[in-house]
Amino acid sequence: MEALSLGLEHVLTLPVAVALLAGTVLGVFVGALPGLGSVIGITMILPFTFTMGQIPALALMLGVYCGSVYGGSISAIVINTPGTPQAAATALDGFPLAKRGEADLAIGWATSASVIGGLFSVGVLILAAPELAAFSLNFTAIEYFALGLFALICIANVSRGAMIKGLLSGAAGLFIATIGIDHVTGDMRFTFDSFELTAGISLIPTIVGLFALSEMFMRASEAHVPKTRIAHKAGFRLPRVSEWRGRLGILFKSCAIGSFVGALPGTGAATAAFISYSEAKRSSRNRDKLGTGEPDGLVAAESANNAVTGSAMVPTLALGIPGDPVTAVMLGTFIVQGITPGPRLFTHDLDLVYAIFFILIAVNLLMFLVGAVGAQAFTRVLRIPEPVLMALVVVVALVGAYGVRGNPIDLVTAFVAGVIGFLLRKNGFPLAPMVIGMVLSQMIENSLRQGLLITRGDFLAFFERPIALTLFVLTLAILLWPLLRWATLGRRTGGSPGRAPE
Repeated sequence: MEALSLGLEHVLTLPVAVALLAGTVLGVFVGALPGLGSVIGITMILPFTFTMGQIPALALMLGVYCGSVYGGSISAIVINTPGTPQAAATALDGFPLAKRGEADLAIGWATSASVIGGLFSVGVLILAAPELAAFSLNFTAIEYFALGLFALICIANVSRGAMIKGLLSGAAGLFIATIGIDHVTGDMRFTFDSFELTAGISLIPTIVGLFALSEMFMRASEAHVPKTRIAHKAGFRLPRVSEWRGRLGILFKSCAIGSFVGALPGTGAATAAFISYSEAKRSSRNRDKLGTGEPDGLVAAESANNAVTGSAMVPTLALGIPGDPVTAVMLGTFIVQGITPGPRLFTHDLDLVYAIFFILIAVNLLMFLVGAVGAQAFTRVLRIPEPVLMALVVVVALVGAYGVRGNPIDLVTAFVAGVIGFLLRKNGFPLAPMVIGMVLSQMIENSLRQGLLITRGDFLAFFERPIALTLFVLTLAILLWPLLRWATLGRRTGGSPGRAPE
């Protein structure tokens, strides 16, 4: 109870309240602008969190995270252009509803479902994360090495459709994190006699360049492509209580789907939204109307994608495994802020964990207020000229990258990372695997070395520990499952199964 009251005390301060409001408003703003999204929103504000205390910094980041997932629904409804990938399914029924002159009602449905989905996922986080963390207290360096390998499956999950390129991107991230001083021997690695590289490649400027700057370079390269948008006047109108009848089943089913998908490392809110939308199309009593402006579609998509926000934090907080690309970025920030996710967080900093719970609850409640009061204003934001928006993002990103350490080399790092990110995206390489590789690299390397010290250099002894062996088997099974399914399909069809899955 002492930790609970202390966590609440951390949150009930003016700096945290200001950070919560600023983060939520900024998150909805970023989410409503097509093409930016949660990752860019987080990377833009990350550098500024290092001058803040831990709790205000967490409040700002979580506000941007949750707010941006919801904010994508506004542009999806009003101009049929999802502000974030998570809101792609929202446009299927949101825009037809707006074309009927009911954009305000569509935003009301989306806001209500988003808040309920977010609060549902916080409940999942509160129940699941401590249990998972308590179990992981049995871990030694050997189990952490096995867990690190298991976490690398995230790279495969976020690389679907470009598996080889995703694996190469992840391998590059693992390599980049080894540049600099070896933390065990003190030797210089891959510095090429450059003094600037002895401290390694800083994570935050790299993330800022890979996501924020590369996105701006992409937009600049496509400036000649004509873009047509149809805008509709919007406001905010809550659906009547009677209109929820018959939709509560879809609402809570979608919340459950979103929470489950969010807890699986590397999946994400877009996946959850489309799974829930597909389930609504199968089971809704109004399934024939889905795609024509049916609220069931809005409820399914928005409750599911926002239910990911809390549950994605379960593996992040309990095990240090990113639940999605956004939490992969946030995980790096936690570490820089001196917060070490994992079982020790729940034993040594339980008040901080409770503070995170309270912050997530407050963000979702505040999100409803921001949506209700600011819906009309956010629709006007969609009219900002794109060149002005691009210039603003570039300036904020570079100032933020420099402000982390005040080192000019970080500006070079961000710019180079931006160019590399632009070239990778142009050639179909996903960027999230590189960040996941950079975040997990040190954990995997250090735990492998410590484990070999424990077993006196006998790697086969790793397989004698039940938890580690289970993780190794799960990792192998998940990696081989697509190939087994492909081979089984070939036998059933009595011929060649076709092209092997990537």
